Amino acid sequence: MELTVLGCGGTWADPGGATSGYLIREDGFNLWLDCGSGTLSRLEQIIPMSEIDAVLVTHAHPDHFVDLYPCFYARHYAGAGAPGLPLFCPGGFFDQVGSLVSSESRDVMATAFNWLELHEGADFEVGPFRVQAREMAHIGVHALGYRIELVGGPAMAYSGDSGPNDALVELAREADLLLCEATWQEHMELLPFHLSGRQAGEHAAAAGARRLMLTHIWPSLDKEVSRAEASETFSGPIDIAREGMVLEVGR
Repeated sequence: MELTVLGCGGTWADPGGATSGYLIREDGFNLWLDCGSGTLSRLEQIIPMSEIDAVLVTHAHPDHFVDLYPCFYARHYAGAGAPGLPLFCPGGFFDQVGSLVSSESRDVMATAFNWLELHEGADFEVGPFRVQAREMAHIGVHALGYRIELVGGPAMAYSGDSGPNDALVELAREADLLLCEATWQEHMELLPFHLSGRQAGEHAAAAGARRLMLTHIWPSLDKEVSRAEASETFSGPIDIAREGMVLEVGR
């Protein structure tokens, strides 16, 4: 299972960067995980838009979904992909996203994507992947975290945006990789809807995850401080997500 970081900026992007988005590939299948600003153009440097096989979104905050708009416009009006692209998302997501465009564009969205709204505890297959969805601790929005695994093969968990919660530990149980947000650092006020590097490390350790990748760090923070904080609570390998990074999960 190949993971490419398309964007990892927390809330906003570094200069030349992008907000949250990842490409997960296996056996020719391309899964776009979160669609923050700038991630579509980076994805197109790897594959044509028409070769996106499915989309998986964690929640309806702009830094995780806004590149869905250029995607559906290009696929519909420029023929950059067939209609009915499977889009897995939290319940109520279509209404929130559709409220920002005209009624005509809303109708286009309804056909450009096959909207597959998920509930807490959903367990499904898409391409070669088995996916589990669990409710995360975020503010003002229905937010899901995901476990993505190959049958009999490697597994990764992704927090999306979340504060401390036991569901994230369960998603990451003995996973090869926990891709975990670490928005804040310990010198800041820690509110219960995001994590610090230390807290991300605590979740990885509790889950028995083999590797931790910190993402969604505020661009104004020193990312090496986040790594150091995580190393206080997690003894395994710790990566800092950076745009363009490619990782073979399980190796």
